[in-house]
Amino acid sequence: MALEIVGKLIKVLPEVSGQSQKGPWSKQEFVLETLDASYPKKVCLTAWGDKVADLKQFGDGDTIKATFSAESREYNERWYTELRAFRIESADGSNDSGAGYAAPASRPTPQAQARPAQQSQPAPSFNTTFDDESNDLPF
Repeated sequence: MALEIVGKLIKVLPEVSGQSQKGPWSKQEFVLETLDASYPKKVCLTAWGDKVADLKQFGDGDTIKATFSAESREYNERWYTELRAFRIESADGSNDSGAGYAAPASRPTPQAQARPAQQSQPAPSFNTTFDDESNDLPF
């Protein structure tokens, strides 16, 4: 599962490295702030291995795009989630540093090319008000 996030780099945490049975390893966490004008969110991602070097070419305030995978694991009956960045690049794509992984490009099928483009429809509205009578959940 590959996800993408575009945001402003606001903090790069110190690099952590060590030695395992498989050899040396290094990781570095960094924080992006999304570009949503109303409600910007801060997201912490982790760069492992050679992606740590890719991260060093960016400075605080740079707008970058990170492609990542989300993974959770359990330890002592608690769950820990990590967002592991496997491609880090400038938001405009000029500083492409994803040499280790390139997502396959999706190509439209001939049938999709022959169909006329559909007009965009407004997103459906959802009722976000809740009361005790409309809540039919069993818990």
